[in-house]
Amino acid sequence: MSTSILKRSLTSTQTTATLPLRLIAGIIFSTHGAQKLFAWFGGYGLEGTGQWMESIGLSPGYLMALGAGSAEFFGGLLLLLGLFTRLSSVLLAFTMIIAIFSVHISNGLFMSNNGYEFGLALLGISLALAIQGGGKFALDNVIVNKL
Repeated sequence: MSTSILKRSLTSTQTTATLPLRLIAGIIFSTHGAQKLFAWFGGYGLEGTGQWMESIGLSPGYLMALGAGSAEFFGGLLLLLGLFTRLSSVLLAFTMIIAIFSVHISNGLFMSNNGYEFGLALLGISLALAIQGGGKFALDNVIVNKL
C-alpha cells in the first residue's frame, strides 16, 4: 500500500468531537460482537448465533455469525483505540446495513418492536467516523506522525 494512501486514510481533523462517538460506539460494537463470538454478556456464542442466522436465511449461519461477530468485536476495539478508524467504521457501517435490512426493517423503526432504530443510530455514528476519522485522541495519529 502506498504511504500516501495510508496517510490520507489515517489523517483526520484534530478535534475532540469524535471521541465520544468512538468510545460509545466502540463499547456497543465490541460487546455485541463478544455476545456473538464468545457468548459473553448473555449472548449465544457462535453456535447459537449461527443457528439463528441460518433460521432467518443468512447462510452458512456459523460463518455469518463469525463474520458479523468479528466485525463488531474487533471493529469496536479499533474504534475504542482510534486505530484504523475509517476502515473499521466502513466495515461496521456495512454490518449495520445488513442487520437493518435482513433482521429489523420489517419491524418498523422502533426498538420496542425489534425495529431498525438502534441499527440506524449505529450506522449514522459509523458513517460519521468514516467521514471524519479518529480525531485528536486516536492512535491513527501515531501512525501518521511516523509516516
